[in-house]
Amino acid sequence: MKLRFLFFFLTLTFSPLVSTEANPYAVAHLRRQYQQAAASKEAGEKFHKLMAAYSQQDAVVLAYKAAAEAIRARDASMFNKLSYVQNASRQFDQAVKLDADNAEIRFLRLSVESNLPGFLGMSQHVDEDRQFLLTTLLKHPESGLDAESFSLVRDFLVERGHVTGPDAEKLARL
Repeated sequence: MKLRFLFFFLTLTFSPLVSTEANPYAVAHLRRQYQQAAASKEAGEKFHKLMAAYSQQDAVVLAYKAAAEAIRARDASMFNKLSYVQNASRQFDQAVKLDADNAEIRFLRLSVESNLPGFLGMSQHVDEDRQFLLTTLLKHPESGLDAESFSLVRDFLVERGHVTGPDAEKLARL
């Protein structure tokens, strides 16, 4: 249930502005695919297949490729889960290296890493991404996020316990 909310949230957060008819890697198309992948194993496999074929260097698309790996881990056998999560981690690192100031990339990585079991030791960016998103949100309306995206990201961070106390109060006042 939490993952479905997260993927629904991502879809609403970054509403499509570009036609996706000609480009299967248009971000708006990937957002829809990501939401569907969260809801079913079959859609997850389809999304992973699409993303596995991607070979360019667009940072946001690479972050979705990483998210597809993480979804694949969800549906994989115990033997393969770790491998997929490690691939996702490397791909997120690459995407962040290409565009460290992109809130969508940071949000995707936070959403994946915050759902990983702690014993894997692969959630090392949760605090960094949480702080990045908090700082970005506190700049609103100069955050670069539209009002709807701002509200959805803010609500996600607060409801999932990524910000509490004074930080949550600051966000609530914006």
